[in-house]
Amino acid sequence: MSGAVFTPADRDELRDVLVSAAHADPQISAAALTGSAAVDGEDRWSDIDLAFAVAADADVGQVVADWTGRMYSEHAAVHHVDLMRGSTLFRVFLLASTLQVDLAFWAAAEFGAIAPTFRLLFGTANKRPAAPAPDGTELIGLAWLHALHARSSIARGRVWQAEYMLSAVRDHVLALACLRHGVPASQARGIDDLPPEITAPYSGALVGSLDIGEIRRAFGAISAALLAEIELVDAGLADRLRGPLLELAG
Repeated sequence: MSGAVFTPADRDELRDVLVSAAHADPQISAAALTGSAAVDGEDRWSDIDLAFAVAADADVGQVVADWTGRMYSEHAAVHHVDLMRGSTLFRVFLLASTLQVDLAFWAAAEFGAIAPTFRLLFGTANKRPAAPAPDGTELIGLAWLHALHARSSIARGRVWQAEYMLSAVRDHVLALACLRHGVPASQARGIDDLPPEITAPYSGALVGSLDIGEIRRAFGAISAALLAEIELVDAGLADRLRGPLLELAG
């Protein structure tokens, strides 16, 4: 790859190399382009996302080991991390050029689109139910749970932990707003697509310093925003939570 930081041309060239290698690998029965490239949504900083179906008669562990070795020996990987979704392994590589390469290894019987960002490159794919969006009620529960821990962190004088917990509350509230507006709610993917009038009030929920007074101020702001979002999801639940949430932030 050219230079210390990858270019879009570098990324495209490497993706073509990886797809060709997968096509030539008898242990891979199908492959798909996933992520932003699958819907022609790439930009300068997009990574490589590929999904592989491991042939039914192949040893999954050996396939993963073979491809991992290839990424390190041929493509300058410097580290990787594993993420699991059900039985599917997503091995995420960091290259020396700072390019991220995500290789997903699926059982052939389960291989198929679970989101619109899936473009079959070769082989066959199964029809799969779409992955469910985050559950609003669960997000509400996680928000008040982190608010509880924010309150105890403040009381104990643990200001870094308090900031961490308040950020988690804010993230869950913004995810609720994303659900309401029909944009992706996971991993902040849709937050920047929310209307400015929706996100603007949340700037007041950012913790500006580790001063305890500032942390308490931000706590009050995010608690008010949380209650407003809950009201739009379930007015009865908002009524039940209003007293405890205002008490926590008080």
